[in-house]
Amino acid sequence: MAKEKERKAPKAPAANAGDAPGAEATVLDGSPTRDAPGYTVLARRYRSQDFGEVIGQEAISRTLQNAIRTGRTAHAYLFTGTRGVGKTSMARIFARALNAVETLEEKDAVAKAIMRGEDLDVIEIDAASNRGIDNARDLINGAGLMPSRGRYKIYIIDEVHMLTTPAFNALLKTMEEPPPHVKFILCTTEPQDVPATIQSRCQRFDFRAIPTTKIAEHLRSVIAREKYAADERVVMQLARLANGSMRDGLSLLERLLAAAETDESSKDGVKATLTWALLEDIFGLPDETLLERVVEAIGQGDARAALERGAELLDRGLSIERALDLLAERFRWLMLAIVCGKDTELLEVASDTRDALARLAPMFDAASLVHRIALCDAVASKARDSSNPRTLFDAGIVRQCYVEQFASAAAAISGAPPTGAMSGGPPAKKPSSGSATLSRGPR
Repeated sequence: MAKEKERKAPKAPAANAGDAPGAEATVLDGSPTRDAPGYTVLARRYRSQDFGEVIGQEAISRTLQNAIRTGRTAHAYLFTGTRGVGKTSMARIFARALNAVETLEEKDAVAKAIMRGEDLDVIEIDAASNRGIDNARDLINGAGLMPSRGRYKIYIIDEVHMLTTPAFNALLKTMEEPPPHVKFILCTTEPQDVPATIQSRCQRFDFRAIPTTKIAEHLRSVIAREKYAADERVVMQLARLANGSMRDGLSLLERLLAAAETDESSKDGVKATLTWALLEDIFGLPDETLLERVVEAIGQGDARAALERGAELLDRGLSIERALDLLAERFRWLMLAIVCGKDTELLEVASDTRDALARLAPMFDAASLVHRIALCDAVASKARDSSNPRTLFDAGIVRQCYVEQFASAAAAISGAPPTGAMSGGPPAKKPSSGSATLSRGPR
């Protein structure tokens, strides 16, 4: 039999600009083929590439740029903050600004290699998997070598708090008096676990959680660039779920894009619209209208309707703790709408939600809403350890409907006159010393 001819993989279309070079794919017979297209996740494709693109960290960007311009860069930096706020991106951008200078012949190649994490002079180390003293010794030995192309040899150590105590101790001397061509950038989400002796040798920058409005603004830009459309409520909910982390926001958006039914032949160029119904289905969120109906029933003091609608929330798969958390969140929105007005920037919600809050606000007062939020938290905490959490949930719903009656009963038991703290009226005034009710007669 003639020898079987070698099969060739079909020619693949060009990969996206953000795809990793040299990616491998597998054809049906299991053999790999080079240069096949691969998908790059949104968090990598839309990663910050310049100081001005690091969202929510403008003060840090400005400080580092000033240090470079005035020649006052330190030998060691400590970047702290929660996940997804730009620590590693800022470290790479800072390293590029230090090494990819105008006088360098290979400036563009060096800059791109640094941003990909592949440059020979910018060494990125994952402290979670390189945490021992032997790894620290290798780093110290490598620090003595001169950089190959750039001005500095820069070590970016991610999750530095994972290093062992002996490893930290081994680094102390090198970090205090490193060679003039070496700089350290330490990144961590747990600064309290980094020894004080290490922190004292670094310039520390605390990265803030990114405001919800800025996350929403960036998500809108990404959605448009990906040729999708989205309801305003969907964008704001994604931004809130991100909880201050841009990477989390982009990851949540990616799940939604993957679930959307796309239409490549759309005349307006929009592949699909991200709707609230899709968001509820993918993330298991309750119907917003149903939540509004629960709050409305509580505001009207209709315990039966509140219990029935609360039961419907649970029947749709929502846990008791989650249901109470969502109720507390709605009470907070109402409190802000009452105290600051529905157009306040503190309300990070869409315009139609603001209108719904304006409709519900007359049923409540700010003082009682503070009590309602605390009540939701207390019931959720008790339900977590209870053998019968549903009983606590139902009792909490009924108590929400009868807040004023409970306040009046408590006042009657204590012998004190009821104040406006729960009923919405003004607090009772204390009688003055000269009041007729306190007449003492002539002395």
